[in-house]
Amino acid sequence: MKIFATAAIASLIALGAGAPAAAQDEAGDKVSMVIAYGDDEVDCPEDTICVVARMDESERFRIPENLRYSNDPANTAWAKRVESFEYVGKFGAMSCSPSGAAGFTGCTQKMIDAAYEAREGGSAARFSQLIAEARAERLSTIDEDAAAEQERVEQIEREYMERIEREREAEVAAEALPQPAAKQPDGSGDE
Repeated sequence: MKIFATAAIASLIALGAGAPAAAQDEAGDKVSMVIAYGDDEVDCPEDTICVVARMDESERFRIPENLRYSNDPANTAWAKRVESFEYVGKFGAMSCSPSGAAGFTGCTQKMIDAAYEAREGGSAARFSQLIAEARAERLSTIDEDAAAEQERVEQIEREYMERIEREREAEVAAEALPQPAAKQPDGSGDE
């Protein structure tokens, strides 16, 4: 009886295993998955089911969001890897450790590095940024101010030249007028 039951189960399994294979032989609907950015048009054939994912236009040339950040050690930059290897088992000169000969010599270098980091991110860096912004703002209007000043100087020069020309014309006109006769000392004149 056990043999008969085992054979029956084996035949049912064989029949059941053949059903998915038969379903795979029949072609189903074609499916196309498309990512569209912004207002891009999507062109799908009539016999195809199109699944469209709309993304913002700013995402067009970016790395997909699920691939942007990873804590995988394989994604660590080589510079960081080398830096971490540099300090493994480090002792002796320039190590800033109590072990090894001249281990204290690295402490000064660590303090200098810390001071530079504090300087780059400290309030002095903020002041230098504010100074740079103020300088850029002042320089942004310098061309306009210089053009306005140049126009004002040219206007003054034109007015000056016009005044000199009027004075010259007045002198020429005065020379062209007949001069009155000079009077004689005895009171007699040309009259």
